[in-house]
Amino acid sequence: MRRACVNGLVRRAGSSPTSAGRHSNNKIGKQLQVFVRENNVDQALRILKKKMQREGIFREMKRRKAYEKPSERKTREKAEAIRRARKAARKQAQREGLIPAPKRPDDTRTRLGGRGRFGSGEGGQRKPG
Repeated sequence: MRRACVNGLVRRAGSSPTSAGRHSNNKIGKQLQVFVRENNVDQALRILKKKMQREGIFREMKRRKAYEKPSERKTREKAEAIRRARKAARKQAQREGLIPAPKRPDDTRTRLGGRGRFGSGEGGQRKPG
C-alpha cells in the first residue's frame, strides 16, 4: 500500500517546522493523507480532492491567486462573519421551531416506486388485473 501526501510546504524528515525556511512566514497546516489501494490512483485522487475541498484548500488557493488589499480583506472577513452569524441564528431558530426546516429533496425510493435499492417491495412486479 502506497501513501500520497499533500502539504503546502515540503519538510525534510527530522526537521522542525521553524527550520522550514529562514524567511518563511507560511504556517505548516494539517497534512492530508490518502492511501492508494490496489494501485487505484483514480479513486485516491477523488478522495484527495474531496478532502481538499472540505479543508478549504481550493478556496484558499483561489484567494491567494492575486494580492488582496487590507481593506478588501477586512470587507470579506466582515461579510463572512455576518454570513456565519446569520446561518447560526437560522439553525437555532429551526431547532426552536420558530421557522420550518428546509424542505428535503425527494427521496430516491419514492421515485423508484417504493422498490428501494434492490427492487423488492410494494412497487415491484405488478399483478395482472
